[in-house]
Amino acid sequence: MPVDSLDDTDWRLLEALQDDGRASFADLGRLVGLSPSAATERVRRLEERGVITGYRCEVDPERLGLTIMALVRLRYPHGNYKPFRDLLATTAEVTEAHHVTGEDCFVLTVRARSMRHLEAVTGRIAGLGAVTTSVVYSSPLPGRPVVRSAVAASGAAASTSRRR
Repeated sequence: MPVDSLDDTDWRLLEALQDDGRASFADLGRLVGLSPSAATERVRRLEERGVITGYRCEVDPERLGLTIMALVRLRYPHGNYKPFRDLLATTAEVTEAHHVTGEDCFVLTVRARSMRHLEAVTGRIAGLGAVTTSVVYSSPLPGRPVVRSAVAASGAAASTSRRR
């Protein structure tokens, strides 16, 4: 779906849902000046177009005893990714995995109960290649909603680079 096909109402709905995914259609409608049924239809269209990909519950890992977060960089020496995918499927402590450019191949987010637990998890990961681990002290920006100004800025940058 092209970004320019989203209007102000779509963006306001997206921002509201990113802030509170449990907002009722009546509340969303009031917020953007639509009836509940019109808000429902707008959200349904955003879902069908793949702009809204789902809704989720956010859980605080620390409250569940996973007090350590680490970023683990993995240099994976070969192109057969099955062992890596198998490791991800069997290692619940890995909460994110990103295939990246640069010297490392993957950056993983790992949650652990203790340093000993982290050491055991990174040991399993190291069975696939060289690892470098950074323990996270704090996360000043743990996540940010996607907002119109960020999309507009990236679109302006892309159109500038196309003109060159």
